[in-house]
Amino acid sequence: MENKMKRLIVIASGKGGVGKTTTAINLGAAIKKFDKDVLIIDANMSTPNVGIHLNSPEVPINLNHIIQKKAHPYEAVYVHPSGIKVIPSSLSVKELKKLKMEKLKDFKNEFKKLAEYVIMDCSAGLGKEAVSVMEIADEIILVSNPEMPAITDALKTVKVAEEMNIPITGVIITRVRKNNYELSPETVKEMLEVPILGMIPEDSLVQDALRRKNPLVYVHPKSKSARAYKEIAARIVEVDYDSDVDKPTFWEKVFGVFSRN
Repeated sequence: MENKMKRLIVIASGKGGVGKTTTAINLGAAIKKFDKDVLIIDANMSTPNVGIHLNSPEVPINLNHIIQKKAHPYEAVYVHPSGIKVIPSSLSVKELKKLKMEKLKDFKNEFKKLAEYVIMDCSAGLGKEAVSVMEIADEIILVSNPEMPAITDALKTVKVAEEMNIPITGVIITRVRKNNYELSPETVKEMLEVPILGMIPEDSLVQDALRRKNPLVYVHPKSKSARAYKEIAARIVEVDYDSDVDKPTFWEKVFGVFSRN
């Protein structure tokens, strides 16, 4: 009963470079903004970046130790200043060779004891590592760009998830520029046959947040992209959120231009 209402959400993508880690972090941060208990796990063992994004790249105990049964999951939890709980994974290539990713599913219940919402960042593509992470999911959220190669790869991920009987909550479309070369939301929905949870605009402030080792949702809460993530998070946790309330004032827009350094 203890874990019944808790949710373990895997953030997956068909290809790399679509903003999957940025989405995992900011979706987690946005859910935390609504006073929910959130744990972000970096299960992208090949190219772990959550720790780099959140200023905990090298820590004494990480996900690798958990999988190897050298530590209990709660020992690997670090609390970011924003209040988000984080379990990073090791940057060591040597560590990667020792891992048996299929053992990850043994810890599902333990992870769900650590937070109300567990967000897992998964490696891109459909290799053994990614599939091992998808297996542990209660649900999967896809991340893709509005371009044909990314959507085609996302479609493969949809098919694999269906074969595994894991529900896909929907897709988050990132780096949206609204130009003539992008696929329309209608086309994306038609191709993937899953709901579109939200559209995240292309935003240079994402890089600024990375430089500050903090989620975009916290350092630039009124930016269009941060508000888009909060809209998606509100839908996931089923709370009301009016993004218009968060819109920057005229003077905030003016001074914001001069305060990005």
